[in-house]
Amino acid sequence: MAPSPRIRIAPSTEGIERLEAHLHGQAFSPHRHDTYAIGITLAGVQRFRYRGTQQQCLPGQCHVLHPDELHDGGAGTDDGFGYRILYVDPALVQRALHGKPLPFVAQPVLDATRLRALGTGLRTARELWDFDAAIDDEVLRTEFAVAVAQLLANAATGQPQAPGSLELAGLTRVRDHIAATPTERPAMAALERLAGLDRWSLARQFRAAFGTSPSRFRTLRQLDAVRQLLRRGSSLADAADAAGFADQSHMSRQFKQAYGLTPARWSAALS
Repeated sequence: MAPSPRIRIAPSTEGIERLEAHLHGQAFSPHRHDTYAIGITLAGVQRFRYRGTQQQCLPGQCHVLHPDELHDGGAGTDDGFGYRILYVDPALVQRALHGKPLPFVAQPVLDATRLRALGTGLRTARELWDFDAAIDDEVLRTEFAVAVAQLLANAATGQPQAPGSLELAGLTRVRDHIAATPTERPAMAALERLAGLDRWSLARQFRAAFGTSPSRFRTLRQLDAVRQLLRRGSSLADAADAAGFADQSHMSRQFKQAYGLTPARWSAALS
């Protein structure tokens, strides 16, 4: 019998979530989240399917996954694998991009030597992968955002460009409104007024700026609330209701689509 999965969630800060996991077998079913995922393999072989190809990440190698891209995850050998990962809010990266579309890194696995060659972000990332290092400092967050934006821009290939500049101020108002009221289903007309854009431009530009659609951004904020409630001991049904889902079944489907685990298995894996 394979050992039980172990997941450690480190203290997070605005725009950055850190996690360490030791897993065996097919650890995650296909899922997608609305953050950049920047990880480093600590032990074993990590395999994942991403954008139609099978990838492999060895100890010391890093992987970079774009927001809203479908992927799975599992062990390449019977020994399992361990990794640390940063989930970085595209809005944090966007602050350093000043309205440019998010960079897209087509080749997701990077050797440490290539990572160093791409910019100055490796030292900062290592500090954030160190779970003993504090990350509640605004200066460090700012430096990290600039370093990650530089790394992503330098590593990007095949980035589709949105026509013209982005209406970042209006898009940020939409994002902040949804984040503040995730249990409420926003009216499209209200979002158009906040953005100062028609609904088609809003949909295109929101994804270019933040890596996902407004509706999926709302769903992920609901799931953030679910995870917080589960860590405090809430039942699945109560967490689903408090987060504004139609029912527990609806929440569980969305949870697995976002994290590759059922909420019950996610809760059981927390160490």
